[in-house]
Amino acid sequence: MRGREVTIVPYAGYGSPEWVRVLCRVVLARPDPRRSRAAKVRGWRSFTTIPVRQARVVIEAAGRTQEAYTDRAGDIDHVVDVRPGVLTPGWSTVRLSVEGAQTVEAPVRIVDPTVAFGLISDVDDTVMVTALPRPLLAAWNTFVLDEHARMAVPGMAVLYERLGNAYPGAPVFYLSTGAWNVAPTLTRFLSRHLYPAGPLLLTNWGPTNDRWFRSGREHKRATLARLADEFPGVRWLLVGDDGQHDEEIYAEFAAAHPEHVAGVAIRHLSPTQSVLAGSMPGPAADSAAAGPAGRPWLSAPDGAGLWRLLREAGIV
Repeated sequence: MRGREVTIVPYAGYGSPEWVRVLCRVVLARPDPRRSRAAKVRGWRSFTTIPVRQARVVIEAAGRTQEAYTDRAGDIDHVVDVRPGVLTPGWSTVRLSVEGAQTVEAPVRIVDPTVAFGLISDVDDTVMVTALPRPLLAAWNTFVLDEHARMAVPGMAVLYERLGNAYPGAPVFYLSTGAWNVAPTLTRFLSRHLYPAGPLLLTNWGPTNDRWFRSGREHKRATLARLADEFPGVRWLLVGDDGQHDEEIYAEFAAAHPEHVAGVAIRHLSPTQSVLAGSMPGPAADSAAAGPAGRPWLSAPDGAGLWRLLREAGIV
């Protein structure tokens, strides 16, 4: 299309020393020189790109080359088997190329097979104040609000940093029902507010083969089950909030996979945030109890309160 060019949008992937899950999107987008520097970006710009379907993407990972084709949303979600010992734990990169676009490098988080603790965090109202479930506010936050105006939840970045210090090498995953379109915006937000880097596990808006709209809850359930299967030796701290369905989803996962859960940490929304999120305000006091399968179930309104409860529960 006139004025647009083929662009690869790389997302942070993840894997082990033997395999890598590569995530990216191929789109037609108008060149925007502001993206090369810090700029105030309105949310609606994330939705002005056009996905390129059935584009052949060449993936180079750890000396091995494979091809994959984008789906109808322009996405690539492909697992590459690599030679053991080539990739080392920590952050690495894979190269992505498609005809008509510049070759790009995508970051991938390689999880150490000996690591036994990891963090899975919700995004909306857990690390970033969004009041997402209310349709009008969701539209405002997604399409209108300047990304620099988004607010971080107090104390959560410090909490995650302390967990990383307590468990060196522990992987961090950000699991959200948000659309892949906003992945670059979320990545910049997390970096700007000093959250530890980690792969985003988002979803696509729009219909599926059997329904008009995708289920955010099913996306979270399926992703948790996949991570438990991919990293069988890791016990996860599940962090969310009480404004959506995190409590229900985490309780189901803990009951079904108790060996994969170190504990559940739930951030209490304030009374105003609860109303905006479409839920009733809960108790404001910190609390700790035994959840499904006897796993610690902790609740507090901010990162400082959750850190204190995690220490008291012996998780850190």
